[in-house]
Amino acid sequence: MSPHEKLDAWIDAHFDEEVRFLQELVRVPTDTPPGNNAPHAERTAELLKGFGFEAEKHPVPDAEVKAHGLQSITNVIVRRRYGEGRTIALNAHGDVVAPGEGWTRDPYGGEIADGRIYGRATAVSKGDFASFTFAVRALESLQAKLKGGVELHFTYDEEVGGELGPEWLLKNKLTKPDLLIAAGFSYEVVTAHNGCLQLEVTVHGKMAHAAIPDSGIDALQGAVKILNALYAQNALYKQVTSKVTGIKHPYLNVGRIEGGTNTNVVPGKVVFKLDRRMIPEENPQEVEAKVRQVIADAAAGFAGTVEIRRLLLANSLRPLPGGEALVQAIQKHGKALFGQDIPAMGTPLYTDVRLYAAAGIPGVIYGAGPRTVLESHAKRADERLELEDLRRATKVIARTLYDLLA
Repeated sequence: MSPHEKLDAWIDAHFDEEVRFLQELVRVPTDTPPGNNAPHAERTAELLKGFGFEAEKHPVPDAEVKAHGLQSITNVIVRRRYGEGRTIALNAHGDVVAPGEGWTRDPYGGEIADGRIYGRATAVSKGDFASFTFAVRALESLQAKLKGGVELHFTYDEEVGGELGPEWLLKNKLTKPDLLIAAGFSYEVVTAHNGCLQLEVTVHGKMAHAAIPDSGIDALQGAVKILNALYAQNALYKQVTSKVTGIKHPYLNVGRIEGGTNTNVVPGKVVFKLDRRMIPEENPQEVEAKVRQVIADAAAGFAGTVEIRRLLLANSLRPLPGGEALVQAIQKHGKALFGQDIPAMGTPLYTDVRLYAAAGIPGVIYGAGPRTVLESHAKRADERLELEDLRRATKVIARTLYDLLA
């Protein structure tokens, strides 16, 4: 058999073990918030040790974690060195949004039915804890002469921006790989993605009895004026289009709003949080300035006050020179194993890959998953992963690693 056929055969022979590994990872909750994710890192390290992998555990100091509104984070690095040459990092994040309502299966059960595994993070992105780990195990089963090495980076704060995950590891000089593959989906290789601006807007009014509303300042009325202005701006974004395949236009979403004290009280305070997605062609600083100006203009006649606090400014991802070999290898093996072309394209999501790119590390997004986020049910009820997508994506990653390191 060829080396690629041997890799495929090893993965097939150990696939049940790979699925059990993923089930164990799904069964340790990592809802973020609250973000108590160190226990999952401990369990991951324990499972990796069973494969003969020494997992370095890098706990983020409590003060930094608390400052981001989380409870605990331990990042995990596994280093596998085969010889002189470049290092390829494989990054996946273990933190997830809370399951929410509407599940028909246990979100932390890892239940298997109809050729799928169900559970929070099966598709995004504990599935790629499994695909990346077993791709490396398959690679080493060849006992081939290789150049360079591989690192597994399992991190735990992608849902809140990645600053305590990949950025923290890079900033503290705990790693500096030459190339990166990050968790993604099986039917496309992503080379660009949107940026993201998140703001918290607090509208301050003055509480008053509802029987004498003129004695107060209605914070909700002020917030409504601002929200109307933002939604009007959102309609205009559709006129701005990106040239990157897979990315359409900027957009804005108000995802959370709270305020008031009771039905018979004029609300004295309203807080809402907005998410502004930026296409790669946009300048993040200019985008933030514009959003702040829209809010200020809308609040100009409001008798109360408005505070704006930045929660996140995530830059977009654009391809860096040096990543072409990754793209070509994934496309070649993806087509061979999935029987269809694997396009290189952009995604409207934002990811941790931008943090590696900011450090000059070329990276792509590829892993186990369906064609679309919608199909995976990521961030919705009954998140699931097709087991055959997991199997074939693991083979694509293993073959790609071999091609780049052999």
